[in-house]
Amino acid sequence: MAATLAYIDAFSGLAGDMLVGAFADAGADRETITQALNGLATGAVITWESVQRRGMAAAKFHVAVNEPQKHRHLSGILKMIHAADLPEPVKANAERVFQTLAEAESAVHGTSIEKVHFHEVGAVDSICDIVASCLSLHLLNIDAVYCSPVNVGSGTVNTEHGVLPVPAPATAKLLQNRPIYSSGPAMELTTPTGAAFVATLAQGFGAMPPLSIKSIGYGAGDRDFKEQSNVVRVIVGEASGALESNTVSVIEANIDDASPQVIAYAIERVLEAGALDAIVIPAQMKKGRPGVLLQIIATRENREDLARLLFRETTTLGVRFYEAERRVQAREWIEVQTPQGPVRVKAGPDGFAPEYEDARRLAAQSGVPLKTILAETAHAYLKK
Repeated sequence: MAATLAYIDAFSGLAGDMLVGAFADAGADRETITQALNGLATGAVITWESVQRRGMAAAKFHVAVNEPQKHRHLSGILKMIHAADLPEPVKANAERVFQTLAEAESAVHGTSIEKVHFHEVGAVDSICDIVASCLSLHLLNIDAVYCSPVNVGSGTVNTEHGVLPVPAPATAKLLQNRPIYSSGPAMELTTPTGAAFVATLAQGFGAMPPLSIKSIGYGAGDRDFKEQSNVVRVIVGEASGALESNTVSVIEANIDDASPQVIAYAIERVLEAGALDAIVIPAQMKKGRPGVLLQIIATRENREDLARLLFRETTTLGVRFYEAERRVQAREWIEVQTPQGPVRVKAGPDGFAPEYEDARRLAAQSGVPLKTILAETAHAYLKK
């Protein structure tokens, strides 16, 4: 059965209430969400409204609180979520989002997670936003979340800490190493709550993954801008076998003064750190010196981390970045049985490949040649 994906299109920013509205508009049951939030016993009154933003019909999620909102610590919020009558995956995701949020706040304010006071993000409405968004994933049977580059806005924002630049420090921290940009009105378009959700739960940022659309939802923000429709769009669909199109970062370095052992070790390290691929190409350097071109393919989110790793593990003093478009077929792992034991196979619509490490391990354990195990794995897969 194909996985169900949710793609969050944050072209006009991202806030918690906008996310909830978009998920509800895409099919998450509003009554179930309302009942779950009432069970948190926060005193909040939940309402829904159909609105338009620059001609776009959208769902508006409202949280009203009559009593003054008090500051909360992470421990208290986690206890509230843990005690709620919610499915365990929903609790786990909501707790993870708040943990991410607390880590960002503590880093920004230079204090420990335990001492962080949640102000705007810890208010009742934000607790409801995060829990409702996580519950929506469960109601829609979402297996994976992806997000577009995030429009953060510009200008300044008024907070309990005074006037701060946009993106607010916590939002900037949460979206570090993730693609962001600024477009539209000079104001805060992405809040820490929305940023924390995608920073925690999105498996990737960038182009939409290949999918067959099942539903589309629009969640409205508070204001109706002149420049653009103030909504976030959620596209829900089933993963397809189509070619995936996404943008990757290519990191390159010319190296002519490092030993082969250092180069080999650097390749191992970058792959362990999340590089999509890494190769070494022999090169003739200036003044006739033999060297190598070390090339790494990375997601845009982790290219800076991988570049720092290259500086640390090799002798290079400079690296180059450029972007490339990548086509990838949908793949799945299938385990087959050989006479020596199980081997995983990476299978796509037009081909397959035995997992080398599995075959290598069996060859070392059994004494059977690696080429034999690879052939047995291919035979077992084709029979299956």
